[in-house]
Amino acid sequence: MESKQRVKTFSFHWGSGYIAEEAQVEGEYHVPTLQLMRYTDGHAAGSVSVRFCQYNHRGGFRRSPLMMGEEEVEMMREALRATPELRELLRRMVED
Repeated sequence: MESKQRVKTFSFHWGSGYIAEEAQVEGEYHVPTLQLMRYTDGHAAGSVSVRFCQYNHRGGFRRSPLMMGEEEVEMMREALRATPELRELLRRMVED
């Protein structure tokens, strides 16, 4: 049986689009998530953003700041290997 993954979309007053890449890890209390947001409509069309967010263990989006412990940071580092564009943007953020 073939599995089809649902495309995650977003909409803000400055633009809307879809999640192009996503890195998630299963933490003890929540699911830390980093997302590459690709804008396709509105004022921001053609640009990308990085969202640092979290979900609960039932898949619900949580509107609170992302917090990650040391173990989750290490797991996220591994998860980011599957997201080359997101990983490159984060690398640019921290390199001198």
